[in-house]
Amino acid sequence: MHNKNKAIPYIWLSGLSMLGFLATDMYLPAFDVIRQDLGTSQQMIGWSLTIFLFGMAGGQLVYGPLTQRFGKKLVLSASLLIFSIGSIMCALSTQIEGLLFGRLIQALGACGSTIIWQSYVMEKYDAKTSQRIFATIMPLVALSPALAPLLGAVLEAHLGWQTIFYALILIGSMLMLRANLIDFSTPQQENMADAQSVPKLGVIAQYIEILKSKKFTGNMLIYATCSAAFFAWLTGSPFAMTAMGYSGTDIGFSYLPQTAAFIIGGYTCRTLLNKYASQQILPWLLKLFILSVIVMFVVATQFTTDSIIPLLIPMCFMAMANGAIYPIVANKALSEFSNNSASAAGLMNFLQMMFCVIASGIVSALSEYGVVAMTAVMLAQAVLVVIGYGFIAKSNKAEMLEVAKAS
Repeated sequence: MHNKNKAIPYIWLSGLSMLGFLATDMYLPAFDVIRQDLGTSQQMIGWSLTIFLFGMAGGQLVYGPLTQRFGKKLVLSASLLIFSIGSIMCALSTQIEGLLFGRLIQALGACGSTIIWQSYVMEKYDAKTSQRIFATIMPLVALSPALAPLLGAVLEAHLGWQTIFYALILIGSMLMLRANLIDFSTPQQENMADAQSVPKLGVIAQYIEILKSKKFTGNMLIYATCSAAFFAWLTGSPFAMTAMGYSGTDIGFSYLPQTAAFIIGGYTCRTLLNKYASQQILPWLLKLFILSVIVMFVVATQFTTDSIIPLLIPMCFMAMANGAIYPIVANKALSEFSNNSASAAGLMNFLQMMFCVIASGIVSALSEYGVVAMTAVMLAQAVLVVIGYGFIAKSNKAEMLEVAKAS
């Protein structure tokens, strides 16, 4: 293992992985306050989340090639600077148009950290270590939906919603300072002869080559659709809970059980991976995800309630499934692309965020239909999960045939 005697910077990697989620989650409890302060509608505030996801998606395709040309450290610092500029624009907004533009700039900066931490891990460490790092960090990302809304609610209540974005500037600056102390060298860079023997492909050709992999496509599709179901909930639940009479603080606290479930799922998966192969575990996790969203849709369409609890219980089971699914499918999707992991991570995250943009946009557009629209969008992701697993099954079958031929 490369640099096996050096400590893995888990806190820094976790911060990079969480930055986009912090920017998403911290201001959720302030949705209605921001709406009133800017004199706009629920739909326009909902679009502030959607446009952030759109910016996160588009930027993913840019950062992969940039890191290959200019290096991870320089590109990461630039992305965190862009994130800070966007956060300042959001904090100073007096009209919804300014907030939306600031959110776009903020997203274009945040997505750099998302790609670079994944690429750093895939290139810096061997397969077993990288899988362990993914299984450690991705459950920690779940702290964002729990702690970030609570922090956002406290900041909004005592200092105003603008301080939410100033806090994000501080977080981004701390990550940038820590990056200057990180060794970004990789085994590929240290062995220049091997690096030069790898054929150089253009950006589009790289993406086409990556998409030809059924393993990548299947795992990416599961990663994207499970994420989209969660973002449908993030977009719809604040409005649904507000309509039910819940306060911003209540909305923030509602993310605590989901977070606990996500972390339990993630670390249960890490334990199971020590005993079982990921292909043995994944089918059961997908079944749990599918069953959870079916129950949520049935509750939303067949029962009328002024409480979020009947929906929150199956949502926790979905969060538990996602916590275990994410590290498996994200790591597997990138496992074949050690020589261009930044581009593979960028493409995976781009497609993931595009699914989230579509899901969030549909929920925002149909916000008047409340929990029915939200859970219908979540149920649609279950169908796509099945399709994604079909690609994985074909990939596994092809690998088994190749092993059989070789033996």
